[in-house]
Amino acid sequence: SKMAQDMTEKELLKMELDQLKKEVKNERQMVSKTGKEIKEYIESMAAEDPLLKGVPEDKNPFKEKGGCTIS
Repeated sequence: SKMAQDMTEKELLKMELDQLKKEVKNERQMVSKTGKEIKEYIESMAAEDPLLKGVPEDKNPFKEKGGCTIS
């Protein structure tokens, strides 16, 4: 496919129109409703979130296997 800078204005507009035709089918919901649901979900999963509670050393695949000394 062509790069956007190589396309004519007509081709760019057709591409944008095709994208908008896809997006118009998306179900929309108010942020006031979905924001509350997202917050509740995040809070309910917080106890299992390794970014919040950390990873036990014995289960951490990225921990240092050993050190090195320079003498």
